[in-house]
Amino acid sequence: MKADHRHILKTHIATERSTALRDRNNEYVFEVDRAANKQQIREAVETAFKVKVDSVNTMIVAGKSRRMGRFEGKTPVWKKAVVRLKKGDSITIFENV
Repeated sequence: MKADHRHILKTHIATERSTALRDRNNEYVFEVDRAANKQQIREAVETAFKVKVDSVNTMIVAGKSRRMGRFEGKTPVWKKAVVRLKKGDSITIFENV
């Protein structure tokens, strides 16, 4: 299955920790499609941002229980990918985030 990179990469995650990873290790954090594997994520990042990927680490983030008064629900389960780029490459649109 060859999916379009717009369906694999959902959003960039901009937190204090992801900013530290970007500055220290040249790593970027994305929310990705749960069905995507590491090779598909690598190809999606390389085609979307015209960079070379060194490594991809993925993890499934569990949903959390939430309450609103007496009603209880759960947030959805999602997949996170930490993408390390080769030396000298960077994604410039995330540098000022």
